[in-house]
Amino acid sequence: MIALRENLGHENRPPPGSGIERTGMLDAFAHDKREDVLVLAMFETRPWEYGELQLFQLQEKLNAYISFILDGEMKESFPHLVGKPVRVELRTAFEPSRRAMEFLARARDQIALQQIALEVVLIGEVQAGCSGGGNDGGGCFAGNQGIQKENIIHAHSVEKERCGSHSCGCQH
Repeated sequence: MIALRENLGHENRPPPGSGIERTGMLDAFAHDKREDVLVLAMFETRPWEYGELQLFQLQEKLNAYISFILDGEMKESFPHLVGKPVRVELRTAFEPSRRAMEFLARARDQIALQQIALEVVLIGEVQAGCSGGGNDGGGCFAGNQGIQKENIIHAHSVEKERCGSHSCGCQH
């Protein structure tokens, strides 16, 4: 089984427009300078009660992330980060169902062969929108976890669609 890590601070709120139901979107991408690892986060704020549909969306979202990493788009978009370890995180407001955790454990084993880590992070229930932002060092994803706000890119399409302006204070 895959481990479930808790991080219940308010800095874990998802970026607007994110979620596993938006399979073609990269919810959050950051360079965690403290650990020197690239973190690609996907968010699920819904309870894990949507059964097969939710599992399918999770699978499709994870496939899009892995494709972004392995097919060269990440290298093309961020050449200065080539060679850094990569971790994909499912940041979820509710503990995933048993079936979702089993799927994630199998996926973790498979992508580990490509030197990609996978973690599930329980972030607790969240309100819509961002936390922090502005000049206080907060932000949608960074919070106080050592991930510099200027390295945050969120709610971008995996197909390179650019997001519009955001009121959360994160820089894109």
